[in-house]
Amino acid sequence: MVYKPTDIVQGTLDMLVLKTLALEPMHGYGITVRLEQMSQGTFRVNAGSLFVALQRLQRAGLIRNEWKATENSRRAKYYTLTQQGRKRLDRETREWGRQVAAIARILEAS
Repeated sequence: MVYKPTDIVQGTLDMLVLKTLALEPMHGYGITVRLEQMSQGTFRVNAGSLFVALQRLQRAGLIRNEWKATENSRRAKYYTLTQQGRKRLDRETREWGRQVAAIARILEAS
């Protein structure tokens, strides 16, 4: 069975962006590509949603940005996780695991 890409579950984009930036600093398009790769094509990231999420995360002090040259010598805004962002990611990852386990218990109930 072939599945088509879907949009990321409401409320999880921020956590997934933080996780992506925990791996290495990157620009918006790089974040999009990495999320699609790591989800093995399951998730498609809407550019507008990503832009809003990046702004929201920056306002919250969870990420910061700086202009740098890309691999092909263009200038792009690179985003980096802050210490506060790393703490939020840890907290949200634990909470997500708890929620996923609870959903699995409900779905497995007979």
